[in-house]
Amino acid sequence: MIIALDVGNTNTKIGIFDGDKLAVSLRMSSSMSKTGDEYGFYLIGMLKNKDITPDDIDGGIISSVNPNLNYTFEHMLDYYFGIKPYIVGSGIRTGINVKYDNPKEVGADRIVGCVAAYNIYGGPCIVIDCGTATTFNVVTANGEFSGGAIGVGLKSSADALYTGTAKLPKVELTVPKSVIGKNTITNMQSGLVFGYVSMVEGIVARIKREFGSDLKVIATGGLSEIVASCSKVIDVVDRTLTLKGLNIVYRLQ
Repeated sequence: MIIALDVGNTNTKIGIFDGDKLAVSLRMSSSMSKTGDEYGFYLIGMLKNKDITPDDIDGGIISSVNPNLNYTFEHMLDYYFGIKPYIVGSGIRTGINVKYDNPKEVGADRIVGCVAAYNIYGGPCIVIDCGTATTFNVVTANGEFSGGAIGVGLKSSADALYTGTAKLPKVELTVPKSVIGKNTITNMQSGLVFGYVSMVEGIVARIKREFGSDLKVIATGGLSEIVASCSKVIDVVDRTLTLKGLNIVYRLQ
């Protein structure tokens, strides 16, 4: 078995793979205040409930957009699992040719998401990751990462409304019954959710016009299902896409 960690700005996704099978999927907060020991105790306890011990883990791999946590997770895997993980970055084989002005600028999560999308669903495709930020990534039929776009995330937009205004409350991010709200909560939900969906639809439409080809659209991330529930632009929702990409990259090393 191997362990795969996708370290994000808000959450860290963890997958345990037995060959190609995702045996366990977990999620932890990406917190600078937690130590490697705290993460280690928590993770071992969670895996124990799944009848998995540290001795069952033979290797590991990490992708991270939060470099301040890299050492914490590397130390945790070394100390508690006895493994030195691969780190997705410059020099690691991914099977994806990055056509970018400076390939080192591309987030590791974007690369592994594209790896999984191309290997599982084929190309050409658009990979949308609905996280703290929203990334749009274009992969050609030949497996080349052509670039994309980065926009604001749905939760980030909601947080900005709450923290940047005096009277607007925090709201649950759910799809309202109508675009015309009758109170402050439904007004905010309408503007946030339908505004976000319209952004996704608009950028996908522009990419398709510019790319000049039919592209399959694969969405991942915690809020991807909200977009898919009220838009026909998403062809596939795969919440574990980046973890699957990490497993594929690990097998290439």
